[in-house]
Amino acid sequence: MPIPWEPAMTVRIMLCDDHAVVRAGLRALLASGEGVEVVGEAGSGEEALALAAKLDPQVVLMDLQLGGAGMDGIEATRRIVALGGPRVLILTTYDTDADITRAIEAGATGYLLKAERPEELFAAIEAAAQGRSALSAPVASRVMTALRTPAAALTEREQEILEQLAQGLGNRAIARALFISEATVKTHLGRIYDKLGVDTRTAAVTVAKERRLLR
Repeated sequence: MPIPWEPAMTVRIMLCDDHAVVRAGLRALLASGEGVEVVGEAGSGEEALALAAKLDPQVVLMDLQLGGAGMDGIEATRRIVALGGPRVLILTTYDTDADITRAIEAGATGYLLKAERPEELFAAIEAAAQGRSALSAPVASRVMTALRTPAAALTEREQEILEQLAQGLGNRAIARALFISEATVKTHLGRIYDKLGVDTRTAAVTVAKERRLLR
């Protein structure tokens, strides 16, 4: 049964997801509606970038996490947006503050969760094609909460120390790796704990992983 949706125009769509089954499901879903034409699909960020330049879609449905050692959905979004044509709509299962922020900063027009109803996806596609923002309700709620109570961002040095911490290094090893004193490491650790709302090294790494702060 066709999805009850009346588009204002036909939208050229490109899919990017590293799972072929997911792409097939999305293609079938989009084919059930009116006014959507899937012009191509990619299984990696690199492939998406090449196809976006070649096929000139209006909207790219981009998964956030792409398998392999290549570029992830965020980097692919940043590069596709730089082409100056396609709008990128993130379609993912991840809804952490860090993921949402990174996607928006990369230039994504919208951020949708894969758990959304089909009609919400179609509406988001049309909005993205028209240059309007499209956010899942849970994502919009997180964005509003973050705006009301913004967390202090880590400095570049704090980020470096957090990365070392995640590798299991002690203060002395971190100091040697970054060519700073142990006292400086302790000072930065204190600030990192405050910003993450934790009081132990283990908790800092756990929260950093949950918020996807580790590069």
